[in-house]
Amino acid sequence: MSARTAETAATATNTLSRALLAAFALAVAVDLVSLLVGADLGHRIAKPLLMPLLAAYAATRGAPKLLIAALLFGWGGDVFLLSQADWAFLVGMGSFAAGHVCYLVLFGRRRTSVPLGIAYTVALVGTVALLWPDLPAELRIPVAGYSLLLTAMAYRASSLGLAAGAGGALFLLSDTLIATGVAEWPQLPAPAFWVMSTYIAAQYLLAKGVLARAYGERSTAA
Repeated sequence: MSARTAETAATATNTLSRALLAAFALAVAVDLVSLLVGADLGHRIAKPLLMPLLAAYAATRGAPKLLIAALLFGWGGDVFLLSQADWAFLVGMGSFAAGHVCYLVLFGRRRTSVPLGIAYTVALVGTVALLWPDLPAELRIPVAGYSLLLTAMAYRASSLGLAAGAGGALFLLSDTLIATGVAEWPQLPAPAFWVMSTYIAAQYLLAKGVLARAYGERSTAA
């Protein structure tokens, strides 16, 4: 491949990346505004577009396959959670859990902070203990198991730096807000807005952290 051809291909890829990121930002805006104004149709249209657009953007930036898989499992969870049925909630939670496994494998065995691990452990035990009596009996064990996996992902995400670490923490916050809703605890105004805004930020920051690390490793190898 000639230098001119390579430059043209790189320019086309960069243009596509920017277009996909802009489309993702537009879908985010439509989704969050729809939630704020109570436009359920807008939410139902925009929500299923979020993770595929972010995954496509990540792919154009040379994302590892496990990141693409994690984002697409998140898409599966998003779609199933549009339903109010109990079975859809469990399937959606399972899809998110598969995404967390992808993230954990992706993060590998990089060193993480021991004090942060202790803090996450305390938060996990305390949250599950508080929620347990108010959760439907059939959801207690699945929610506890999912919470353990999610907390492990959030903790391990910090090994990739500040962006990924913040993404992991926001993912934990978003799903905790969902759990408090399932437990029928008092909610913030427009609870779905806060769930989605923290979730979207979480996935974007996780993707950003993974891409930054992958780019750095490629540069070092070169």
